[in-house]
Amino acid sequence: MTISGEFLAFISLALVAVIGGVLLLNLTKVVHMVVGLVFTFIAIAGIYILLSAEFLAVVQILIYSGAITIIMLFGIMLTRHNDEESDSKGGGWKKVLLFLGVLAFGAAFYIGIYNLDFGTEPAALHEKNTEQLGVALYSDFVIPFELMSVLLLVALVGAIVLSRNDGEKEGDKE
Repeated sequence: MTISGEFLAFISLALVAVIGGVLLLNLTKVVHMVVGLVFTFIAIAGIYILLSAEFLAVVQILIYSGAITIIMLFGIMLTRHNDEESDSKGGGWKKVLLFLGVLAFGAAFYIGIYNLDFGTEPAALHEKNTEQLGVALYSDFVIPFELMSVLLLVALVGAIVLSRNDGEKEGDKE
């Protein structure tokens, strides 16, 4: 097996993504967790670039690394939360069991994909990626696309209804 630059780039981006996810789960301050999440999002965008999916990489950086992270930071800063660390019993055993679980998952994943064969069907992967994505989205997947827009609209209306104060409701006009 020859080690290419693409392989090294993938390994380094995958390590950054996994380390960002682990930091997200293990840090105690919420803003630090968001920084770990940003590292994961940017590493995933780098993996998209390695897969010649430049449009998805740009969307990943613009939407997730930018907008979603800013929305999460605003949500964190506008809500009350306790940054005090709670004492948990059995923390050492939990970490050992978690590590063993991660190793078992990694081993099962490796065994599952080791001899996986996708066939040798030729595909034009590097030609007009954005055009192919648009054609597929608006021809084959137009109904799920529209249903997702309705779902997002319902979520927005629900968030507005839930965020109203009790004094702003129509029945409380006295």
